[in-house]
Amino acid sequence: MKVRRRIIEIDKELCDGCGMCVPACAEGAIQIIDGKAELVSEKYCDGLGACVGECPKGAIKVVEKEAEDFDPEAVAEYLKQKGKEIIQVRPRNWPVQIRLVPPNAPFLKDTELIVTADCASLVYPEIREMIKERPVLMGCPKFDNREEYVRKFEEIFRRNPPKKIICIQMEVPCCSGLPMIIRKAMELSGKEIPMEEKVVYIL
Repeated sequence: MKVRRRIIEIDKELCDGCGMCVPACAEGAIQIIDGKAELVSEKYCDGLGACVGECPKGAIKVVEKEAEDFDPEAVAEYLKQKGKEIIQVRPRNWPVQIRLVPPNAPFLKDTELIVTADCASLVYPEIREMIKERPVLMGCPKFDNREEYVRKFEEIFRRNPPKKIICIQMEVPCCSGLPMIIRKAMELSGKEIPMEEKVVYIL
């Protein structure tokens, strides 16, 4: 059955067949066929666009058009045939890694955006309730590229500014860079966004 919905579109002229998009698609909807990325079936694509940021050529985009409806049961059966265990979840947003999220992702605009350090997201149990109604981005200010984070947040704030940011970090010094990154990006973007800081201490 055809419905109007969001789905990926691949530009064969731009695609060089590098395959970076294939592992980015959890549903296995993309394969390299005859040296080019192809959508195996419309019903396998959920339209979230996790693959978009992985394409170095900009050959993949999310469009809205008439397409076969996404079928999670068909995806589960398809992946089962490929020997993969399927655990179905329905996150508020995807992707969640700061370096992967597209700055133009619509889930960012006018929301209470949670930005959390990787470690804090695992040891702070209350975050599970918080992200039910809010989008979340996570990363590590120690091991990831800080300047890349600043540029990413600057672009997000310019194009899709959230109405509030909740920054969650660990007590350790390396985590203190996270709110500094966000403030620097605000300064560069010319946006003033209220930010609530939460620091998680290990007892």
